[in-house]
Amino acid sequence: MMQEDMVILDGGMSRELERLGAPFRQPEWSALALFETPDIVERVHAEFIEAGAEVITTNNYAVVPFHIGEERFAADGRRLIELSGRLARSAADRRKGIRVAGSIPPVFGSYLPQDFDAARAPALLGTIVAGLAPHADLWLIETTSSIEEMKAAAKASSAAPKPLWVSYTLHDDNPDPQAPKLRSGEPVRAAVEAAVAEGAEAVLFNCSAPEVMEAALRAAVAAVPDGVRVGVYANAFTKPADEVPANDGVDEIRHDLDPAAYAEWARRWRELGAAIVGGCCGIGCAHIAALRRALKPSGQSS
Repeated sequence: MMQEDMVILDGGMSRELERLGAPFRQPEWSALALFETPDIVERVHAEFIEAGAEVITTNNYAVVPFHIGEERFAADGRRLIELSGRLARSAADRRKGIRVAGSIPPVFGSYLPQDFDAARAPALLGTIVAGLAPHADLWLIETTSSIEEMKAAAKASSAAPKPLWVSYTLHDDNPDPQAPKLRSGEPVRAAVEAAVAEGAEAVLFNCSAPEVMEAALRAAVAAVPDGVRVGVYANAFTKPADEVPANDGVDEIRHDLDPAAYAEWARRWRELGAAIVGGCCGIGCAHIAALRRALKPSGQSS
């Protein structure tokens, strides 16, 4: 694959927000900065762009009742979602060619496919889509644990049609590494085919350990038709996310995944066919700069 075909994403927002002085704790997670220090949110977006990100993701991942509570979501959810979109758009518009991905997160908590509520999901997802639609260039359904969860988000996104990217989160501790699965236990191939059927232009894997991405990439590359890209943005948690209760403290970050080491993983993903690479939790601006140097040394944009 030609290096100019590679797209570089940003990394995880939360630790970068904390690094620049924003408040950071559970249960609000990255949403807390929207309440208290929105200027720092925009600064983090700008630093990711400076590091080499060509697509930045809105900081509304935790603006759901699971993180900020039912009452605060009812009172402030739409406002905060819109704010996250404006901040990302403002940072992106400072440099030509930067796109904004509107984050459509799991509305009932990360890694909890069993808690998906099909009756409640449309209203929550509709609020997210409506708030981000004026600011986003594409939709990114991310950290999706099940096919059902993905389909509900894809249906909601159709209210404001834009290019659709779907990113699944994988079972980190899968007993059969050659048969990759979502956290729901569903096979990756079936999940990829479902995303393509919903119109996804890209299928990615995120918020899982780098070690589990290779098998998922192989399955995705074998399943997608021509024209559909695949990609990865892994996390840097010390423990498999399957062992870490959602919304339960701040997880430790691996010391072996420094920027150079993460760039080596990215080179392997590129060799397997990944055309979109970035980072999730614990992957910061320095990592994205290393990705840019490793994967697009000419500095060309896609």
